Amino acid sequence: MGHSRPIITEQHIEQIHQLLSDHPDWNRSRLSEELCELWDWKSDVGQLKDISCRDLLRSLEADGKIKLPPKKRLGAMRGRPKEFGTQLSLFEAEQPAPVVTSLKAVTPLVVEIADARDRIGEFKSYIEQFHYLRYGRSVGECMRYMVRSRDGIPLACLMFGSSAWRCASRDKYIGWSDDERRDKLYLTTNNTRFLILPGVQIPYLASHILSLISRRVSQDWQTKYGHPLHLLETFVENDRFAGTCYKAANWIYVGKTVGRGRDDIDNTASLPIKDIYLYPLHKKYRQLLGGKCDGR
Repeated sequence: MGHSRPIITEQHIEQIHQLLSDHPDWNRSRLSEELCELWDWKSDVGQLKDISCRDLLRSLEADGKIKLPPKKRLGAMRGRPKEFGTQLSLFEAEQPAPVVTSLKAVTPLVVEIADARDRIGEFKSYIEQFHYLRYGRSVGECMRYMVRSRDGIPLACLMFGSSAWRCASRDKYIGWSDDERRDKLYLTTNNTRFLILPGVQIPYLASHILSLISRRVSQDWQTKYGHPLHLLETFVENDRFAGTCYKAANWIYVGKTVGRGRDDIDNTASLPIKDIYLYPLHKKYRQLLGGKCDGR
């Protein structure tokens, strides 16, 4: 089956009902993993497409075709990973030293993928302590980068994760129908966190980092997940930030969010309005993503 979403038949619905009946103790994650195995829904490197499967299950529940187990409660930690506590205590006391200098003085920058056990604790700690959104959860395919000066001084952290399931301005710009978006969304990623560490004052650093990452992220994704990326996205709260570094790095402004989340069933705008920026990684990105118009 590969990346393609299965065409759901009554037989698929019956299989879901049977699994739910036979295993009332299963949560949504376990159910999606078993269905991916049953339907051979995997990436090119053999990883289960369980995140996509969970999206499919939610759609089926919204249509009244199945009833899923209740969602897990995140509790008082508000989604902070269970394994985070011990690593945070190791790094919490280490306040980064101020770095006030020129870009030339710290380049060439060292960009590290922060997946190794000896690096991920430091990465999570910095995000949790100094990013206004804190660390939160990373679901699905994800890439974490630590950026250091040429002398090894930590300067910045970036995290990329699953793109927004729906985004009207983005989808219109690409030329996506709902089916095309479902099939090709995995070829995009969202820059969910970008932190310049406190005390770091280096003109043009942020846009320089974005340019470095944009040149390597698709190959990093290919190595880790077995497929490339063709488009980056990010959402910038416009009452907090002007998006200057994204503009300077040639990201494309395509519109604003409407201030509603996926659970906003009564259409009451309650979330911060965000500016939407995109960065194509390939000249033919619309064709590669299945877009049907030029979006302009």
